Amino acid sequence: MDTSMNNNTYRTSQRGITIVETMFAAFILVVGSLSMVGLIFRSIATNNRNKIESTQTMLSTTIAEQINSTIIGSGTSNLVDCNGISHTIDTNANIGGANVSGDAIDFTENIAADATKDNFHMDYLLRTPCTTSGKLQGLYDVRWHVQIVGNTINDTHTYLLTIGTRLKNHGEGNLFFSKPVSIRVLSGN
Repeated sequence: MDTSMNNNTYRTSQRGITIVETMFAAFILVVGSLSMVGLIFRSIATNNRNKIESTQTMLSTTIAEQINSTIIGSGTSNLVDCNGISHTIDTNANIGGANVSGDAIDFTENIAADATKDNFHMDYLLRTPCTTSGKLQGLYDVRWHVQIVGNTINDTHTYLLTIGTRLKNHGEGNLFFSKPVSIRVLSGN
């Protein structure tokens, strides 16, 4: 009789996983999975924002190089976007170009309304690959300002270029879209 009692006691202590333990394990698994989904979502958003920032910086740098390739203060050059549209890049320091707020381009200005500033901005269409049949990547608003360093053009041939780029028709400065990029470059003839 003693042996049967010991076997029953032994069996009841080895019964298996209870429903409470199973629910607790499932809860931990769900919380861990949701955390991973949040990290993946945030990584995708950050990757997209970084791609937009890189493109904005590349376009601003391209405008600086185009301006440097001309006689600043009086010359113009052309830049063709991925849709085949040629944009004139003016460097006339007497007009100045887009408005500057602090050390950045002011994107609140309606630059299209001022005919004297027509050649100081462009809507650059970007496709991958850069052909008319490439996949649309975005439409970027690119603006620049040319300022003489010194009192008059005769004093110096040095200019301060302020160039700004932003992705059009999107939010700015949140998880998905970056703030406009502005670069400042000293240039001369």
